[in-house]
Amino acid sequence: MSVTVRVPAKVNVQLAVGAARPDGFHDLANVFLAVGLYDEVTVTPADGLRITCSGPDAAQVPLDASNLAARAALALAARYGIAPDVHLHIDKDIPVAGGMAGGSADGAGALLACDALWSTGASREELLGICAELGSDVPFSLVGGAALGTGRGERLTPVEVGGTFHWVFAVADGGLSTPAVYGEFDRLTAGTRVPGPVASERLLDALRTGDAQALAGALSNDLQAPALSLRPSLADTLAAGTGAGALAALVSGSGPTTAFLTEDEASARKVADALTASGTCRTARTAVSPAPGATLR
Repeated sequence: MSVTVRVPAKVNVQLAVGAARPDGFHDLANVFLAVGLYDEVTVTPADGLRITCSGPDAAQVPLDASNLAARAALALAARYGIAPDVHLHIDKDIPVAGGMAGGSADGAGALLACDALWSTGASREELLGICAELGSDVPFSLVGGAALGTGRGERLTPVEVGGTFHWVFAVADGGLSTPAVYGEFDRLTAGTRVPGPVASERLLDALRTGDAQALAGALSNDLQAPALSLRPSLADTLAAGTGAGALAALVSGSGPTTAFLTEDEASARKVADALTASGTCRTARTAVSPAPGATLR
């Protein structure tokens, strides 16, 4: 017997970052949109805990207990007194270390898959609690759709979306460390007053009405400047996408993947082709949002 869960990537259409807290985290106003790029996590009974991975950049995925999928299986097993004897296989299609929550997606997918395999009977609230312990983005990977994340991003409030949004994601060579990007944010804002993060009503209204033009004018990411500071070449990718007709461009989360909002599917294909031809990124992918959260296949 095996169980497979499909789980989406995300883009942050707003990422407002507050000053560093005493615990080292930052308060956020983080508006997540799940997008239609997916990893699949399959769990099968085994003699012990084992992880394998296939797909683009699979060689970059850790196959030990540091992997969020493994941590999810261990956390659920410990809570219910179950031996974590499973083979976790990750079929990877979300960019690795790309600011699209691929690792968090795998954690949420493994948690839901193990819950189904072991028939724990855990409530949705219990699963979300484990997700929050695993990482700030993991709860949204379970829920999907659209949500405002507050605290360090783990406290979710659903957000209404009134239409379909078309995106292009330019995948960079290599990754960017999320802690390093937050560290650069702290360096760049040192000695200044960092305002408390607040969700943009203008952006939430654009999502509610499904207005791509309005959403384009409201996108923001406080981690874009530090990501560009650490990887200046991303500016060329952003310029290539907007030059090809994207309505707006921004770094996705902590990067280095860059996200381009377009008017429709045809525009998305045009921007993706131009980005691929520009030589400023490794590849470009089209996707739509919102997308469902972790789902049993």
